[in-house]
Amino acid sequence: QPNAMGGREVDALSNLLAAHLDLDNEQHRHLVADFWQAPQPLAAEVGVKACDAADAIPDGRIKAIWIMATNPVVSLPEADKFRRALATCDLVIVSDCFVDSDTVKCADIVLPAQGWGEKSGTVTNSERRISRQRALMPALGQAKPDWWILSQVAKRMGLAGFDYQHARDIFNEHIALTAYGNDISQALSDSNQPRYLNLAKDLSPMVVGSIALIEESPNHLEQQNKDVVSFSRDAYDAMTPFQWGGARIAPIKTRFIAITPPSHASIPNRHPRRLRSKSTDIKKNNGSRMFY
Repeated sequence: QPNAMGGREVDALSNLLAAHLDLDNEQHRHLVADFWQAPQPLAAEVGVKACDAADAIPDGRIKAIWIMATNPVVSLPEADKFRRALATCDLVIVSDCFVDSDTVKCADIVLPAQGWGEKSGTVTNSERRISRQRALMPALGQAKPDWWILSQVAKRMGLAGFDYQHARDIFNEHIALTAYGNDISQALSDSNQPRYLNLAKDLSPMVVGSIALIEESPNHLEQQNKDVVSFSRDAYDAMTPFQWGGARIAPIKTRFIAITPPSHASIPNRHPRRLRSKSTDIKKNNGSRMFY
């Protein structure tokens, strides 16, 4: 949950696509499908929001649910209603680092995930600053990264494009998607401006040392005829925090205006206010008195 902004960047909301693209924008859907070389068009309808899942499960819109890195049976509004809904769901899968969380108790299948100190990847704070998250300790038992678990399930379902070997591979793909088609603003945005999320542009000044440019672009990048920043493993591990989109000031009128504040209101001394209270001596103790 502290990585809420990072989740939005990679399509963790039911109304978004990866790279902050909009699901209800047909051009955005075509762009993402082309980048991923999807065998069929992407879904065009907005999915169910987390807070609406408690209604979508009982009425049959959701028959299987996979919960990762959160404890909604406790954290969601109307949590008890969500707990009751899970009890009616055909399949409940939970990836968690705890074996006895409230949500795990509702699961049909539990997958051992890594905890905060075991994970390696990136997090994005509310000002769009991306930072490396580095593991503090080796993972315990059979715990695996969330991306590894998702990739293994996808491959067992016969889906292509999930041959990631390291979190760096996913981040490099994310960089490429944010830059893909981002020079054709009129066709890809509701405004006449390029998309703000373009990590290749933000990272270009950092291209030093072991950070290299892709020499042989994948098929979906050849159309752009551009090099895209790609991190080596060492460079990814050494990555320093950076803010994507740059600092921006909205073109609006001044919000803070210098003024001379009025003098403080005063009460005339002709009618001083006195606090009236009733006190009764109830006890003497070593010369001190207690009152009420």
